[in-house]
Amino acid sequence: MIFDQTICQLGEGPLWHPLRKQLFWFDILGQKLHTRGQHWQFDTYVSAAGWVDEDTLLIASAVALHRFSISTGKNEIVCDLEADNSITRSNDGRADPQGGFWIGTMGINAEESAGAIYRYYQGELRQLFARVTISNAICFAPDGKTAYFTDTPTQQIMRVALDADGWLLGAPMVHIDLQGTVFRPDGAVVDASGNLWNAQWGAGRVAGYDPQGQFLESYNFAGCQSSCPAFGGNDLSTLFCTTAAIGLDGPEQGKTFAVDTNIKGQAEHQVVL
Repeated sequence: MIFDQTICQLGEGPLWHPLRKQLFWFDILGQKLHTRGQHWQFDTYVSAAGWVDEDTLLIASAVALHRFSISTGKNEIVCDLEADNSITRSNDGRADPQGGFWIGTMGINAEESAGAIYRYYQGELRQLFARVTISNAICFAPDGKTAYFTDTPTQQIMRVALDADGWLLGAPMVHIDLQGTVFRPDGAVVDASGNLWNAQWGAGRVAGYDPQGQFLESYNFAGCQSSCPAFGGNDLSTLFCTTAAIGLDGPEQGKTFAVDTNIKGQAEHQVVL
């Protein structure tokens, strides 16, 4: 079903705030943050967020990570993010179980290898992976010992082990290989059982994979350009999905969708600033 009628040129970054019981999401190209009945305009691209407290989000933009007040709309820069690089913008991001925040960048025009993936933790922004074209699928196993991510054009979702503080422990390995299929991995989220749910751009679906990377089932949406899922609702069993209208016609393109499931999601992790 359609959760919200707002049309996004490039919907992304849905976040179910566990304290507010409220969904937030972005229109990257529209430079807006949305929630039901309220919209905030920014002066640059914004794409992803984590929750800090009941009133505060950490928002990633093309130039910085921002501390944002939901009640006042005030935002202040926490740290720069490729602020001296006019080619790139932020893209997919998510808080990790240790309280850090991972954020990917990419070329505004998807320039090859222009982006990277970073982690902000205890006041430090550290680059984890370089030469990324379209950063996506950043999410985490419930025990905090594994992170997942993709560079969408590779059609491979990677996994990498993490240490107790959430930093990389070894090299990434292929977790889900979609090469040779029509499926292009976009945003992803992991449920409470450790299954990964991946929005697949152009296919209008969110597909589930077990902790070994084997396909489970999929949920289809009328928005063809499915971009990122999130679990929310009172019992975290509602699967939300943002979509993008850019380049498409049709009244349902670019809207945010929701479907009731028998899946139990993880509560989104708190960012510790």
